[in-house]
Amino acid sequence: MPTITNTVGPLTLAGIHATDEVVATTLPVDLATDTYRTMLRVVVPVAAGDLLDISGWARVTNDTGKSRNQPGYTVGVGWHLWMYDASNGQGSAGTWTRISPSCGDNVSRDRHHMPLAIDTLYTVPATWPEGHLIVIVLRADAHSTAWVSGDTLTVDRDYGHLTVRRFVAPTT
Repeated sequence: MPTITNTVGPLTLAGIHATDEVVATTLPVDLATDTYRTMLRVVVPVAAGDLLDISGWARVTNDTGKSRNQPGYTVGVGWHLWMYDASNGQGSAGTWTRISPSCGDNVSRDRHHMPLAIDTLYTVPATWPEGHLIVIVLRADAHSTAWVSGDTLTVDRDYGHLTVRRFVAPTT
């Protein structure tokens, strides 16, 4: 059975949870850098102290201006991993916590397609309520100083995957 070692000793792989269901269809382009959309999400049973090894990817396409027969413009895209407690009685309306650094890149009309890849390690907090499910989410935002109201990036729904590998401390 695969194990990894951290500062508290060996951990055991307890499960792999994954999805390729891309839930967003577009990313609205605007000036703000905090109008995130959920790209992919996966629900994982966890306990306090579990280590989650998370990797994900998605893809967006820049066709800005095409519907107006204009050359379009470059769009900045930021993406990151988040989590929230699915069992807190509020679901996604509850508190969200960003669990990875922000990633970012620019996609021009010439570049057209841009992959969004990310990975991180996340330790479930010691205060995590017993029996609660965690939701891991890949979110993204599209922004440009040249934005035109109504423009969007297409989220390529056949190109995306989110995997969460759950590691636990051995029981004694």
